[in-house]
Amino acid sequence: MSYKTIVAILQSEADLPRVLDFALPFAARNQAHLIGLHAESLPIAMATPMGGPAVDFSTELSAEAERRNGELKAVFERKCAAEDVRYEWRGYENVSGDSAISGIESARTADIAIAQQNDPDAEARMAADVEALIFETGRPVLLVPYTYQGRREPFKKPLVAWNGSKEAARAAFDALPLLREAGTAEVLTVDARDTMSQDAGVAGAAIVEALAKHGIDVTLRAEQSDGLSQGDVISNRLADSGCDLLVMGAFGRSRVSEFVFGGVTRSMLQTMTVPTLMSR
Repeated sequence: MSYKTIVAILQSEADLPRVLDFALPFAARNQAHLIGLHAESLPIAMATPMGGPAVDFSTELSAEAERRNGELKAVFERKCAAEDVRYEWRGYENVSGDSAISGIESARTADIAIAQQNDPDAEARMAADVEALIFETGRPVLLVPYTYQGRREPFKKPLVAWNGSKEAARAAFDALPLLREAGTAEVLTVDARDTMSQDAGVAGAAIVEALAKHGIDVTLRAEQSDGLSQGDVISNRLADSGCDLLVMGAFGRSRVSEFVFGGVTRSMLQTMTVPTLMSR
């Protein structure tokens, strides 16, 4: 198994270099087809004080969107050609100008999507709805921290957050190409409990065994939260262990609103310090 189709969500000129620093070497190593995807907002006709449409203003916005899309496309194509990566550009328009929303359909037929974590201090047009990408595509999403610097070589030490759920299982197996590439991984359990089918003392042993059968050197670590949030426990372990990739399931608390996240998921989306692969 390897990733053969990769979708890079490129929201703006700010995140394009960071996302491509991950996506291009990643695509080259996997001999994958890389899709660069960007959306611009649709120009909305506005009425003048006299009641007529502001045609000039709308035309100006449309021209600006076309210019920005063309510039991003040119950078993407130039970088792909330099890396000798097979590529494709998809440009869209939608009401919000959200590239993640426009990328949902493309990501559903890809092996993985790569996007940047949102910078909370960036202007609105720089933010993409990465939550929708995670929850609506059924595909793994690799998020790059907005603070991350440097070109991404293969991960060396992934951390797999494990709680025995279907979301955690999906993430662990979705990440197999990355785990095999690293050759090693740590499985982390937090506050494991005794259940009808498993003692807390052996929680995580089965997934360790399953991943080891893929040629991965896997270790198991159990932690107790001791008053901390589980998100803080995971973050502390990342810092202490030197792990450079987090693999975890994404959880929602409400079936009515799939964008209401569980505490750990939202915490990691907001505070991630290493690239994070999430699956739903």
